[in-house]
Amino acid sequence: MPSVIHVLTGPTAVGKTEWALRWAEDNQAEIVSCDSLLFYRGMDIGTAKPTAEELSRVPHHLVDVCLPSERMDVAAYVGLARKAVEGILGRERRVLVVGGSGFYLRTFLGPVTDEVEIPPEVRQRVDSLPAAEALARLRELNPQGLGGLDESNPRRVARALERCLATGRTVLDLRAAFARQRGPFADFEVRLCRLDREPTDLERRIERRVDEMLSAGLVEEVRKLRGMGFESNPSAAGAIGYRETLAMLEGQIPAAGLGGAIVRNTRALVKKQRTWFRTQLPPHRPVNAADILAPSDLFVG
Repeated sequence: MPSVIHVLTGPTAVGKTEWALRWAEDNQAEIVSCDSLLFYRGMDIGTAKPTAEELSRVPHHLVDVCLPSERMDVAAYVGLARKAVEGILGRERRVLVVGGSGFYLRTFLGPVTDEVEIPPEVRQRVDSLPAAEALARLRELNPQGLGGLDESNPRRVARALERCLATGRTVLDLRAAFARQRGPFADFEVRLCRLDREPTDLERRIERRVDEMLSAGLVEEVRKLRGMGFESNPSAAGAIGYRETLAMLEGQIPAAGLGGAIVRNTRALVKKQRTWFRTQLPPHRPVNAADILAPSDLFVG
């Protein structure tokens, strides 16, 4: 019988942290983060990182593992996550993966990287193309269509064009070959729970969270992070809460409008997260976090 990985996910501000802690305490589990920002030391307030007291309640992994100026990639994440999972199981404890970042969450659900090697000259050629020209060339190479590729995202178009040019295959062929690969955790049984809330409830929680972040010193945190070079890391500096604060410090938005800007962009993020959960996760039944009475209500059915 395969070992089990429990995965708790859901949109920003839904309440994953507290329910994860309670479930882990009740089930002798340790937590593995798959939040794309909790990796970074010093990014605490804007990420709603678990507090020192919360981190002390349950062992956590993949939190504060790199500087904010360093980039995390999926290959590095897979290696760290695999080591953490094996260590937890070796201690005869349960594994609880927690986070809402689809890019890293997919690590536990299927393949995450393909085996296509891009020659440097191909990458240079593609990077030199204007976005419109790259898209036109990609369409030319794919007369059967692009299979839902986000054509408005220049980076995704460029990466798809690179793979087509490097292999002589279409996007659909490459996607089918990718789907046949085994994921890094294919030898585990994954049990999934997705938390959600009614829109008005989640909206109130988002607004409260942003107010708490600003009161806790988000602006000062960003000032310190600038001194640590975090602006060289687009994943860190471009995250919601941080990019708006940077814009405010640069005079691009008024200080009085900072909270509203973060709330608006968080709403947009939640919309994207819900779409990803609906289309990319395996079949599952979402759980209304407001209806949970005890940790045992998670991972049922």
